[in-house]
Amino acid sequence: MSNEELLFTTIGMQIESGAKGNLFSKPCFKIDKKTYKCFFQNEMVFKLIGEMHSEALSLDGSQLFNPSGKNKPMRQWAKVPFDYKDLWVKFAKSSAKNIIK
Repeated sequence: MSNEELLFTTIGMQIESGAKGNLFSKPCFKIDKKTYKCFFQNEMVFKLIGEMHSEALSLDGSQLFNPSGKNKPMRQWAKVPFDYKDLWVKFAKSSAKNIIK
């Protein structure tokens, strides 16, 4: 397991009510069967809204999540590079909070 995936898993285990799962055959964490974050190409992907979504996408190298590669991004999902691992917890908590609402 890479350092990136280990951190992804560690953060996921810290979120209350979070459960491991799969999204597009990639590791993810869910709350009540709703995915709030996943791991794709050694980066963490978060379902975010509002200011958090804007902040995540403003980071160098961050982008909308486009798992198919066919220019059909998932508009609420931001893929954030490992370079910003110090922000991963903040984004994961925000994403999980949006699911619980």
